[in-house]
Amino acid sequence: MKYILLFFTSFIIFFSGCSKALHVEDDNYNEALNSFVNSCQTQKTKNIYGSLCDEAKITKNAKKFLKQEFIFKKLKSDKKALLTGYYEASLNGSLTKHDSFIYPIYKVPKDLVTVKLSQQYSKLKGMRLRGRVVDGKLIPFYERSEINEGTLDAEVICYVDSKIDLFFLEVQGSGRVKLDNGTSLHVGYANQNGHPYSSIGKYLVSIGEISQKDISLQSITKWFKNNPRRVDEVLNQNKSVIFFQKKNHASSGSLGLELTPNRSIAVDTRYIKLGTMLYLKAKTSKKTIKKIVMAQDTGGAIKGKVRADMFLGYGEEAMNEAGELKADLELWIMLPKEKN
Repeated sequence: MKYILLFFTSFIIFFSGCSKALHVEDDNYNEALNSFVNSCQTQKTKNIYGSLCDEAKITKNAKKFLKQEFIFKKLKSDKKALLTGYYEASLNGSLTKHDSFIYPIYKVPKDLVTVKLSQQYSKLKGMRLRGRVVDGKLIPFYERSEINEGTLDAEVICYVDSKIDLFFLEVQGSGRVKLDNGTSLHVGYANQNGHPYSSIGKYLVSIGEISQKDISLQSITKWFKNNPRRVDEVLNQNKSVIFFQKKNHASSGSLGLELTPNRSIAVDTRYIKLGTMLYLKAKTSKKTIKKIVMAQDTGGAIKGKVRADMFLGYGEEAMNEAGELKADLELWIMLPKEKN
């Protein structure tokens, strides 16, 4: 079948030879199937799975369908295989700048130029160059410290009351803002300033402020509270800045769908196509995670063949779980079986 051959060819260089039989542990198969059917609303998932998208809608046995209609190809990587978690951030804000509401959530700047390099160089498919034009030349766009000085020509969606919460909104990529007029709005990723993502957690470890074994969202937040005068020093270590747009619904990923807690993951699209179904195994200090997931999002920090960031939902519980999730990972891509 044509779609199988095309899809298999695009991934063959990442597979570890012949596939071995994989015993898929018990999962909530109905939930996993619903996630697949939902993803099949997008053309990218349809391009990968073809008629299986239609068959999934009418199957009466989710477990049998997921186990018998797919083959599992394990991904291997020379780099550390890692699973982390993210969540939909929650912030307090206002449509006007006043009192403590002084930190802007920016839309895409008017002078930000994004160049798709594949239009000139086919080998650079998926790569983008971002900057601004000065005297007819494209130069790097403003970095975080410059943007914080007010150099940006961009509309403001709203203002929030915490610079730290705003930074973590950028890390998560989406969130909801509870406004002081009693309403709320959703915001999601729109673009980025072109500078590479740099982990502030790694910076704090490197300067001896937090030990490697203790680094987490919670420990970083605590450090900020204890060191308010050094907030800018640390945040500016990450020159990357995310710009946002209003969303009509809760957290949505790069695939354009509302994310499903514990079923949607962010991946590196150099190795895994958006819309792909995968099986993952990961072991934390508290539990072992084994489940079928969908590649529906991307992230600046998600780099590598066997690297995934699992969406965990909204609220304090999701935030705490995401802050602690860091586990060795095994990943299998689920491909449609050839049929006679």
